[in-house]
Amino acid sequence: MSPRVLAGATILAAIALPQAPALAQDADELSKKLANPVASMISIPIQTNFDFRGGPGRNGLSSTTNIQPVIPVSLNQDWNLIVRTILPVIHRDRYGTADGTGLGDITQSFFFTPKNRSGGITWGIGPAFLWPTATDDRFGSGKWGAGPTALVLTQQGAWTVGGLANHIWSYAGPNGRQDVSATFLQPFLSYQFGKGLSASLNAEASYDWIARQWTVPINVGLAQVFKVGEQAMSASVGLKYYAVRASEAPRWGVRATLTFLLPER
Repeated sequence: MSPRVLAGATILAAIALPQAPALAQDADELSKKLANPVASMISIPIQTNFDFRGGPGRNGLSSTTNIQPVIPVSLNQDWNLIVRTILPVIHRDRYGTADGTGLGDITQSFFFTPKNRSGGITWGIGPAFLWPTATDDRFGSGKWGAGPTALVLTQQGAWTVGGLANHIWSYAGPNGRQDVSATFLQPFLSYQFGKGLSASLNAEASYDWIARQWTVPINVGLAQVFKVGEQAMSASVGLKYYAVRASEAPRWGVRATLTFLLPER
């Protein structure tokens, strides 16, 4: 992406819309920017994750829809600030006392990234915050948290390779709720096939230092950039396999994302 939220590998399919040459060139540029988490482009991904075989009876179903706006802010001629927000909407069924629907905690990251890059390396660094916005104790920590976040990537030809990391500690909240100390690691890889079509592979590994538990879902997917009228969009579909998980965590899942793209004019 837990909201950090903020995913071995399987084959996926996506539907590519026919495109004229000029539109295909634009789609390739947008697809490349979309692979860069700190690109200077407003994007609004709506990502829905359906997870299966979780809960006490191993027959639980859950869905998490992450609303994830990414907003770049030009600070001066040398620096951008990229604000990435993840708001989860959670539903669980057959999870016993954890059943229900509600909002989860917001995770918000602020990446300071240079406009002028050298050596083909893009990087960003800044703070990440955990906001206790959950509508129910079942869906959030109840704690206020903060910590560092960083990202580095390179784009060479059709390839994008990089990684994102953060660590959040809780610093305030109800005494009766468990403290938060969690590390998130996301290595990622994508390849642009042309005409706005791309494939991606990433892991969304998190380590709970309080429970001493790793959760490592691996995601593989295909995405297609297209336009509806003047609105540029991206649709993606993928599969998820939990390589490492807690005893009642899901085993596998499906991810679908619709992203609204607002590139700079």
